[in-house]
Amino acid sequence: MAEVLTIEELRSRIDGIDEQLVRLLNVRVACAVEVGRLKHEAGLPVYQPDREAQVLARVRRSATALAGPLTAEAVARIFERVIDEARRAERAASEQRDNPRIGE
Repeated sequence: MAEVLTIEELRSRIDGIDEQLVRLLNVRVACAVEVGRLKHEAGLPVYQPDREAQVLARVRRSATALAGPLTAEAVARIFERVIDEARRAERAASEQRDNPRIGE
């Protein structure tokens, strides 16, 4: 028999999941910032549309394979935003390296 949860119990689960998502998003963006550092050292641009297209294609495939309530396009839209924020963090870190007085 399926477990029946109260609204409060479900909300508590959601809160825990949100905390995990925030932690994972921060780890993901920290990795992206490090990639940005390496791109900066190699003279590569922050924005690399081919890589972003690969990431979006991969998450669409994952969403389709998992067959959850989120469509592949919904997942892609969420990741577009994640990628935008990671790119913003990469640029901010690059500006900080180029101008160490920023943020003082």
